[in-house]
Amino acid sequence: MREATRADAPRVWDLILELADYEKLAHLATGSAEALAEHAFGPRPVVEILVAETAGAVVGYTLFFPTYSTFLTRPGIWMEDLYVTPSHRGRGIGKALLFAVAERALARGCGRLEWSVLDWNAPSIAFYESLGAKRLTEWQICRMTPASIESMLGSSSLGSP
Repeated sequence: MREATRADAPRVWDLILELADYEKLAHLATGSAEALAEHAFGPRPVVEILVAETAGAVVGYTLFFPTYSTFLTRPGIWMEDLYVTPSHRGRGIGKALLFAVAERALARGCGRLEWSVLDWNAPSIAFYESLGAKRLTEWQICRMTPASIESMLGSSSLGSP
């Protein structure tokens, strides 16, 4: 387990595409290894990536970034992805990646470590719950895409001051 470097970006992007395919969301994976490298290793990084290796090959990764809780007035971490290629599952790699993020959360004084899981992904749900994670059923994720943001901004008036 180690922090990813810019040289890992193409392999991590390949794993992101594997994850997208597994989640039946490949049609939404429109990014690139170059953009990932810029966002993780450019002058203003917005994400962190850890990778897991077996015999010198990257076989898993986790990508995460900071959040903030106004209720707790403490920072948090949002884990966007935790993925291990299928041929290497069941060996503790996913658990090691999650533990590495959790250790960072504690070291940084975070009040929360959060992520989402698809409701049909029973193996992942069972894995997370076995480690003590609680699913929040009362909260729903809301999302706006650039197109919906533009539509909102173009069709709505903020009113006069």
